[in-house]
Amino acid sequence: MNFFEQQVRARKQTRWLIVIFILAVVAIVAAVDLVVLLAMGAISWDPAAPAMPAGEMVRSHLPLLSGSTFGSVAVIGLASLFKTASLRSGGGQVARQLGATLVESDTRDMNRRRLRNVVEEIALASGVPVPEIYVLEQESGINAFAAGFTPSDAAVAVTRGALEKLNRSELQGVIAHEFSHILNGDMRINVRLMGALFGILLLALIGRRVLLHSHLAGRSSRDKSGAVVLLIAVGLMSIGYIGLFFGRWIKAAVSRQREYLADASAVQFTRDPSGIGGALKKIAVYSDSSFLNADTEEISHMLFGDGQKMMLFSTHPPLNERIGRIDPGFHPEELDRLAARIQREQSRAMEESDRPDREMAKAADGLFDADKIIDQIGKPDWERMMLAAAIAASIADPVRQAAHSTEWAPEVLFYALLDSSPEIREQQLLLVAGRMGSDSEAQVRALLEAGGLPRPEQRLPLLEVAFPALKRRPPDFVTRVLDTVKALIDADGRVDVFEYLLARVISMHLWESHNPHQVRISGRKNLQNFRQEILQVMAILARHGHEDPQAAEAAFQAGLSELALDGDLAMPVVEDWVKALDTALPELDRLKSTDKEKLVRALAEVVLHDGQMSIPELELLRAVCDLIHVPLPMLSALQQTSQQS
Repeated sequence: MNFFEQQVRARKQTRWLIVIFILAVVAIVAAVDLVVLLAMGAISWDPAAPAMPAGEMVRSHLPLLSGSTFGSVAVIGLASLFKTASLRSGGGQVARQLGATLVESDTRDMNRRRLRNVVEEIALASGVPVPEIYVLEQESGINAFAAGFTPSDAAVAVTRGALEKLNRSELQGVIAHEFSHILNGDMRINVRLMGALFGILLLALIGRRVLLHSHLAGRSSRDKSGAVVLLIAVGLMSIGYIGLFFGRWIKAAVSRQREYLADASAVQFTRDPSGIGGALKKIAVYSDSSFLNADTEEISHMLFGDGQKMMLFSTHPPLNERIGRIDPGFHPEELDRLAARIQREQSRAMEESDRPDREMAKAADGLFDADKIIDQIGKPDWERMMLAAAIAASIADPVRQAAHSTEWAPEVLFYALLDSSPEIREQQLLLVAGRMGSDSEAQVRALLEAGGLPRPEQRLPLLEVAFPALKRRPPDFVTRVLDTVKALIDADGRVDVFEYLLARVISMHLWESHNPHQVRISGRKNLQNFRQEILQVMAILARHGHEDPQAAEAAFQAGLSELALDGDLAMPVVEDWVKALDTALPELDRLKSTDKEKLVRALAEVVLHDGQMSIPELELLRAVCDLIHVPLPMLSALQQTSQQS
């Protein structure tokens, strides 16, 4: 199941969740009406009393039932909307609600630095911005989760137990598992599910609060009003268990198969089954397992492992089954040996290298095939991770530190846009000084001196690394940064396609990080709805990637062969490509997932047609895909160099 099929599955699951949620609401409303009838004496407790027909009972108490039904639906609906609205600020909000603390970019703690390195490598390999990183300091169990509506507002959180008990390979497997949820649309469903579950669980919370805090609860049973309130409170708590039943059923139905898929994706990410397998085995043998002290009822479906012991409707498959799917040779007896070894080693400090070995030559076996590119969208392989690690290592330390810094992240973006011409570069630096101040200009010059001009393959990774720090700045400051970026691009009197797309990617991710609830990852349109826009984008890629007009035409036709479009489709002449892309890309973002797959395959054929796989061309394809919400994995920037040497 590839990235686009996962998106279709996510849309179907969302519709299915709506149906089940409606059924849960109907069951709860019916139960509330029954409790109200009992409390008001409409239904007699005396079995000898004559039973009133149901239809007559409803008609005689219609105003009462209408009021209770309306009140129940209103409480559930408003509670769900309130909870969903409270999560609109992004995945970090979910982490903070659980008491997690943000991992600062300049942290000196070895475990947190290792965590940050692992998250950044997987993010760069996946082609998405680096998410916010959190640690649940008070939790000794081994667990993790990813939260957010989109990759732009995503957050990844791990427990202190995961940091301290897992080695680098195991931590990498856990983080890769969470990135599978980010890339495949699971994360968005999880957040929506949190809002829906809060609504159907709220009645139980109200009943518990009334029962515990109402002074009427302690009154004598002879106090009729007190007895009524007490009965209602007990009834609401009982009804709450109906909501709990439905909530756990929904979570179990949604989560179990996705956990298997995420485990498999983690193995493909890391090409090391022992990583995620080892993490699951440690969960099985440690006494605190994956359980959390925090109340996990709302987020249990988002966690890497079970957040609490569940007797019914567990959100996760049994650990032995998960381990067995990853390691077919697994025997439960291995857990006893692992427990004994852990007990012997608990007195030692974990010694892990801070960086993986840089297998540069291996990483150079790039994705120069459209089918391989499609297969690895949302689940890049080990070579992409090694390539990401290699590119991250190639960035000078002062530049990397500045990208992590909230103070200097904007200057990293300016640095990434510096021109190779000394005259134009000086003009750009003057623009930075005029718009952002002399301190900003001095920092950009310092970055230039420390790292030299950024190489083309470093530019998008620099954006992705700097993004978490940049989005924490105030909106008015971010607007100044974006205006300065535009000025730097316009400094030479012409706009390079990649520079244009880089600026659009920055703007898109920043806007989405502040408005995640308004983002749609896919739409309902098909290719025939946007024939002209598709042809224009393909023509722009073909002409900018091939200097020879005949080669450009051949590349365009190669891409066209992947599309089943009707009519005479000659390569159009695009006079104003900036205006054409501004018009076309937002429209193409409305394509349904299956048609986006066809479009990306066609664009890949255009770029890869002549076999001259230049760095700017491949990164241009990544940027275009980013703008239509397709996270293209990092493409090899090394093979072309090795071929030319």
